[in-house]
Amino acid sequence: MTDRRETLNYVLSGLMRRYQERVPDVQSVIDDMVKGGLIGQAEDIENDHIAFRTMGVPQLGIQSFEKIFLHYGYQRREPYDFAAKKLNAYWYSPPDPLPGQPNFPRIFVSELRVGDLSEEAQRIITSYTDEVPSDPVDDLNLDDGVQVDEFLHRALWRLPSWEDYQRLQEESEYAAWVIYNRYYLNHFTVSVHNLPEGYDTIEQFNAFLEGHGYTLNSSGGKAKTSPDGLLIQSSTVAEMIDAEFAGGHLERISGSYVEFAERRPLPEFADLPKNELTRDKRREGFEAGNADKIFESTYSSQTAGR
Repeated sequence: MTDRRETLNYVLSGLMRRYQERVPDVQSVIDDMVKGGLIGQAEDIENDHIAFRTMGVPQLGIQSFEKIFLHYGYQRREPYDFAAKKLNAYWYSPPDPLPGQPNFPRIFVSELRVGDLSEEAQRIITSYTDEVPSDPVDDLNLDDGVQVDEFLHRALWRLPSWEDYQRLQEESEYAAWVIYNRYYLNHFTVSVHNLPEGYDTIEQFNAFLEGHGYTLNSSGGKAKTSPDGLLIQSSTVAEMIDAEFAGGHLERISGSYVEFAERRPLPEFADLPKNELTRDKRREGFEAGNADKIFESTYSSQTAGR
């Protein structure tokens, strides 16, 4: 019997391949890191976490999506509530890596509380999501990596109209992003603390990025720091993509972005040399205040002028 982690590897590779094709900043950041001597190759990057956005309706949302990764050995951890953005979220810790393989990324899954939106926005959203009559994950063979990979990249509902997208954008930029992008990978995350000295803090790495012309999300400051000071995050502003809407209408809208995370040692391990600071000795989990601002990497307040 195939180890489920091998299937997970296949699914994650498919997600990353399409994400890199769609978000030029990914390859560009990697190329600049190689040129600068920060890494020898892309595989040297530890992927801290990946993130997905979902619609919180009965047959979809977190309860549906999480089944995929729970099947592969992920475990659900703390919940998060983003009141102003009307979002729920959980993060998931990964299974142990395959022998000789790098750690699997953590996963962060959020969902829009559709019922908290205006009646008009709810009507627009459910006109699309109702095209999915039952939980689609229940119909998947989760041990078939090809099937899961195809599912994560296929349209769950019809192509939205530009008018519907714009109306949702006025009320919830998150809703507009999901109605068009569906389960596309929202971002992957470079573990900055594993980079060479001089680049292994968010402050230093942000300077490196800006020196190479990248635009960083400035919501809440370019470095978003948890109250305990042990989790610091930053991100690029989402790339604008050419999007085709119903009827062949073309517009440029927010796609995906790249995130960067510095997880500092837990206090009891602060004096250990860097090469002994394994993942379990660093700050774990996420921080709602940081994540709240990272969400805005796809928002018009950040992408204006892109």
